[in-house]
Amino acid sequence: MRLNGEIKTLKDPVALSDFLTQEGFSDKRIAVERNGEIVPKGEYANVILSDSDTLEIVAFVGGG
Repeated sequence: MRLNGEIKTLKDPVALSDFLTQEGFSDKRIAVERNGEIVPKGEYANVILSDSDTLEIVAFVGGG
């Protein structure tokens, strides 16, 4: 699979929520795009990733 432009190998299909935890992302301040479509936060546990997926993950940062 491709994550933010880098190749990652998945051994088995995995839920997006589990993948985010494994990769060290907090789902509180991120947006996830899978294969060109935004994934609603409520769907993270239902979306199963495979090696053919492309993810873009954007982290929001506060400031002023």
